[in-house]
Amino acid sequence: MQNAPSRRGFTAALLAAAVLAPMGLSSTAAALAKSGARYGEDDCPPGGLGPELTARLDTVIEDVRRQAGIPGVIAGVWLPGRGSYTRATGVADTATGRPMTTDLFMRIGSETKTFTVTALLQLVDQGTVRLDDPISAHLDGVPCGGLITLRQLAEMRSGLFPYTADPDFVQDLLSDPSRSFTPRELLAYGFKNENTFGPGEKFQYSNTNLILLGLVVEKVSGLGLADFIHQRVLRPSGLHHTLLPQGAEIPWPHAHGYTNQTLSGAVADTTDWNGSWAWAAGAMISDLQDLRRWAEIVATGTLLSAQTQAERLKVLPTGLPGTSYGLGIFETSGWIGHNGSTPGYQSVTVHLPSQKATLVLLLNTDISYGGQEPSTLLARAITEIVTPDNIYDNPAPPS
Repeated sequence: MQNAPSRRGFTAALLAAAVLAPMGLSSTAAALAKSGARYGEDDCPPGGLGPELTARLDTVIEDVRRQAGIPGVIAGVWLPGRGSYTRATGVADTATGRPMTTDLFMRIGSETKTFTVTALLQLVDQGTVRLDDPISAHLDGVPCGGLITLRQLAEMRSGLFPYTADPDFVQDLLSDPSRSFTPRELLAYGFKNENTFGPGEKFQYSNTNLILLGLVVEKVSGLGLADFIHQRVLRPSGLHHTLLPQGAEIPWPHAHGYTNQTLSGAVADTTDWNGSWAWAAGAMISDLQDLRRWAEIVATGTLLSAQTQAERLKVLPTGLPGTSYGLGIFETSGWIGHNGSTPGYQSVTVHLPSQKATLVLLLNTDISYGGQEPSTLLARAITEIVTPDNIYDNPAPPS
């Protein structure tokens, strides 16, 4: 699901609890987090896919990268019992020609939603919020707030206007990408527009929903969202290279990002754009190995009770072929997780429970090719080879 603002209409594609032990954290997850071990490494030996399959993946990734004009790609595939594949190709910096490597930090756009909704669901397990609470029980000033539930916000069925589709927001962000936005400023862009439909009527991808959920997490927990996610989500998961930044900062080493989502339409380097405009909906940063681990945690519910995980996985139709959406996650052809698109970067982090397989992609551009997101082109091509019965195909929402 695209997170980025866009000249094409800014389509949205795409807590006092600090001292408490994380709710619903299994003993296995706690042990893994303490040890820093990686999930399934013994089941997915590097290079275990064999020379023929490895060569096919090398070829298809490079073919798609060149055809779609993607500067650089980081790809990881883990297939328990068969092996694993990790590869970086292309460049991390077009100005210097510095090559892409598998250890780089990257902006992950709307994959942030999986972290924000996990934080909310931990509060559900804690008993301090309920999924069917109206948002008005926690925050004032939301249009139809007495009828819109936290569940509807997380499943993209609130009817709240996407603030990233507001023309004034588009102009303000692209006029000054270094600008810092507060969550309340972001909501104001959305709330000045009428709701697009009644609560629960249908699916509409809207970043407005996640800004509200981030504020709920902060109000109920007494912690800033970045602190809550760090203490209650990242630390127990053993994710040491993932963060929600306060502004434009991105740790080194990282790849430069490139977009044509500019006022002139010219390609720009977005590496130092201030991600506060996306906050709880799309501002996080991570790397390949952390996302490999996170894919399985999200799909299996390691941090949550079984009952709450079951609620997360109740996916509903989106109107997009082959794609359903649950609580901050999508399902397409059996793959569960999320993708991300923010100016200059795209990503895919998904897990296939039927085969316990994981796919992670990180790209340093969001420029579409043939009307399709480059991350989807890559994910489709890779899964056609490694999981032909489960081909990833996540179409972008219509603009």
